[in-house]
Amino acid sequence: MRILIIDDDKLVSASLKMIIEANEDMEVVAEGNFGREAIALYEVHKPDILLMDIRMEDMTGLEAGEEIIGKNPSAKILFLTTFNDDEYIVKALTIGAKGYIIKQEYESIVPALRAIGKGQTVFGSDVMEKIPELLKKPSEKICDYERWGISAQEYELICCVAHGLSNKECAKELSLSEGTVRNYISGILSKLELRDRTNLAIFYYNHLK
Repeated sequence: MRILIIDDDKLVSASLKMIIEANEDMEVVAEGNFGREAIALYEVHKPDILLMDIRMEDMTGLEAGEEIIGKNPSAKILFLTTFNDDEYIVKALTIGAKGYIIKQEYESIVPALRAIGKGQTVFGSDVMEKIPELLKKPSEKICDYERWGISAQEYELICCVAHGLSNKECAKELSLSEGTVRNYISGILSKLELRDRTNLAIFYYNHLK
């Protein structure tokens, strides 16, 4: 697994490199200290995962991440930060980050990288506690799901996903097979141009609830 590290604290960056490369299946392909470096280095190295700080001088990791994902929709970004800030968490979710971990949770970095490498989304324990309420915060909503080209059954499935149900649980709730649920979710994500189930839940709370 090839990792790109971006952190404005060179000591932190060096520590992360040591932690990651202690694992034989992981390699740090490059290190950078600024947001704009992240954009340039990502294009050069195309890492499997970008491990990036949020607060940096020239541009934030969130701004850099949004630009990177805009150009590379399959990019996997894990944010590692000392700031458990609500606005940062929502922004990270919205741009399609694969994870958000507080720096103090060093022991969770390697497991998080492995999980993201397998296609999972990972958030630290403190962050997970906040997500349900953050997604319910008021915003401009469009309640008519038909405006988005969504059928009644697709809407019911989106509701299930937004409330944290697994594919198996969705299938039981809607009297469908798990395979049908997977196909429906794939089609919905494609139709709404969303990356994953997390973004689908955000879409629900912002536009459909």
